[in-house]
Amino acid sequence: MKEQCLIHWRSWLIEPLRDSNLELFVLVAVWIASKIHEMRPLSVKSLKALSDRIIADQHFTCRDFADAELVFMEVVDYNVGCSNIAFIYLEQLLIQFREISKLGDLLSMDVCMEILDVLYETEDTSWLFDFPCPLAASTLVTAYVMSVPKQTWEFPILPWVRFTTSYAEEEIMKIVMTILMHVLKPDEIKEKNKREFSI
Repeated sequence: MKEQCLIHWRSWLIEPLRDSNLELFVLVAVWIASKIHEMRPLSVKSLKALSDRIIADQHFTCRDFADAELVFMEVVDYNVGCSNIAFIYLEQLLIQFREISKLGDLLSMDVCMEILDVLYETEDTSWLFDFPCPLAASTLVTAYVMSVPKQTWEFPILPWVRFTTSYAEEEIMKIVMTILMHVLKPDEIKEKNKREFSI
């Protein structure tokens, strides 16, 4: 953890430290606070729009917010009184999964974070962050479905998640379907294919 922390200490967000980066960290602190206090968390798009108005000398992307959140949390050693953030639950679940199955090595924390990032981006899925533990479990299942080759789906991921988190499989599956529908946007794909097919 210390080595990883040192790597992020050398992040472009910290060295060289500019006023615009400090302003970014202020927005990230507000973002983290919105998650901690059981409120409907702010979406990355809202924060980005706010940063575009407030921070004049630098343009930050949605990905910069996610990176800044990780750097911020590592710098304060996760010691911000936040035990109910989806990221922390997800990290714990992934560690447990890797301990009991070799398939855990096929799951990347980066893929899981990308899924969470996509969900942060819009208001219509931000309600999921009101329930960080089921969201973390569902994100892990979604990453499993997207990352692990179908031929190797021998691990009973849903029963394991139910056993580990005590959430019903049906509840997890509803959230997984919501995530997949949001990430994959099948209606847009269908519409695009229909247009290309009719040309």
